[in-house]
Amino acid sequence: MNELESPSVVASGSASPLPLIAVVIPSYKVKDFILDVVASIPAHIQQIYVVDDACPVGSGKHVQEHCTDPRVRVVFHEVNRGVGGAVMTGYRAAIDGGADVIVKIDGDGQMDPALIDDFVGPIVRGEADYTKGNRFYDLESLGNMPRLRVFGNAALSLMAKLSTGYWDLFDPTNGYTAIHADVARRLPFNRISERYFFETDILFRLGTFRAAVVDVPMDAKYGDEVSNLKISRIFSEFLTKHIRNTFKRIFYNYFLRDMSVASLELVFGVLVLLFGVIFGLIHWMHSAATHISTPVGTIIIAALSILCGFQLLLAFLNYDVSHLPSRAIHKRSPMSARPKGN
Repeated sequence: MNELESPSVVASGSASPLPLIAVVIPSYKVKDFILDVVASIPAHIQQIYVVDDACPVGSGKHVQEHCTDPRVRVVFHEVNRGVGGAVMTGYRAAIDGGADVIVKIDGDGQMDPALIDDFVGPIVRGEADYTKGNRFYDLESLGNMPRLRVFGNAALSLMAKLSTGYWDLFDPTNGYTAIHADVARRLPFNRISERYFFETDILFRLGTFRAAVVDVPMDAKYGDEVSNLKISRIFSEFLTKHIRNTFKRIFYNYFLRDMSVASLELVFGVLVLLFGVIFGLIHWMHSAATHISTPVGTIIIAALSILCGFQLLLAFLNYDVSHLPSRAIHKRSPMSARPKGN
């Protein structure tokens, strides 16, 4: 029997109830897949929220008319808000419904609901506040992923590491996620990107209050469904937003909410590096214009400034990489107090 399916147990002399798990399914042009997805969600999941994001083919209406599962509630958007907007609506509904952990899967059948416990487990054990899928663990499974997607996800992952501060995570656009409701309540719903940058923007927001995030291995799965995400179209948009979030993250974490030796390394590193570059360029241009050799001392000053500035920035980067959030900030679930072996 799965750990999450086992009955309540006695901990410290009192019954320890199971966490209430809700699944949120944003639905847009998934009419042909949504019923199969709902039907495959394990029986121990207590709530299912299907969010019809103004679907032109009536995915939500289709669920209402053909699904008899009592766990299912369909929520409708009058205007299309994108996957992020649909997930935020689902989060609000699940929080209002008393959920402890909220899982998000897509309605197109690409995500296996049998993996839900793998995503929920680290959260209820108090090891993480948020879990997300990673399709890059198994190199053999990557053969199922189009090469353009492999390259695009690798590039986006590199940018996401810098903008979110989660250097140990990969595959940032993976939409298979789970979050503790206590942490979801902290999210600034009105400021999170509502389109395809949603998953990465959530990581940025989580990083600003140092939530613990864990990758969950999963296979890359592609069938007859047509993905609405085209990496070639959104790459420049993502790049702009990653640069914005990088500056915001550094300001929030190293100057507004906290200051450390890394803050000084960053400031002096930038100043010294800029001084060396500008000082060297001025004297190089003067030497080129006058045909007079630049004194050795001047060259040494420029070179040393550039090297020192670069070393300070590397020290800052090393600090940033080595200080990953590792402690969950949510209130521990009753499941985490469950005795081993039960």
